[in-house]
Amino acid sequence: MSAAGDVTGKVAFSGTAPKMARIMMNADPVCVKQHTAPVTGEEVVVNKNSTLKNVLIYVKEGLGAKTFSPPSTKVEFNQKGCQYWPHVLGIQTGQELEVVNSDPTLHNVHSLSKENAQFNVAQPMKGMKLTKKFDKPEVFKVKCEVHTWMGAYIGVFSHPYFAVTGDDGSFTLKNLPAGDYTIEAWHEKYGTQTMKVKVAASGAATADFAFAGK
Repeated sequence: MSAAGDVTGKVAFSGTAPKMARIMMNADPVCVKQHTAPVTGEEVVVNKNSTLKNVLIYVKEGLGAKTFSPPSTKVEFNQKGCQYWPHVLGIQTGQELEVVNSDPTLHNVHSLSKENAQFNVAQPMKGMKLTKKFDKPEVFKVKCEVHTWMGAYIGVFSHPYFAVTGDDGSFTLKNLPAGDYTIEAWHEKYGTQTMKVKVAASGAATADFAFAGK
């Protein structure tokens, strides 16, 4: 028998999705040249299967006093086409975040963190890299003062049980120890939802969330 299981699920969306405004990049010709089609905001991205992208899913309660060593792998946070990639990401405390400028123009990365020390660093040249670590769990916004339309969110967790929904709205929290948990879903516009989940010693569990537009 396994002492751990996966929590899988999806984040459904119902109602009318708000129309995202077109991002006007005229202030920087370098940004304009990198796009052949109009670019829109990413505050709400509804997938073709009526699910929601960019939802941060994580264990909120249930791990008790367990501690987890940070992964040795880095998480990349890229500035490309005068947008942040990805728009929402998760990272573990102590894990390295590598901030990359892939554009031939000036960017700056300004974290609006409250639990962790803020940073505001310029990256004026293509190929520049910056490495950061975070000590305390929180979800915070990152912005660029040079290109005011640029914004993203970083979720920091003291454990590895988190995920971000993609183009099909699904997620998996892998190898969660058997037990009772509170799983939370966070979205930048629609807020948070929580769900109680029991992971049996012999298998997996399902946690499906649903957000609604106005």
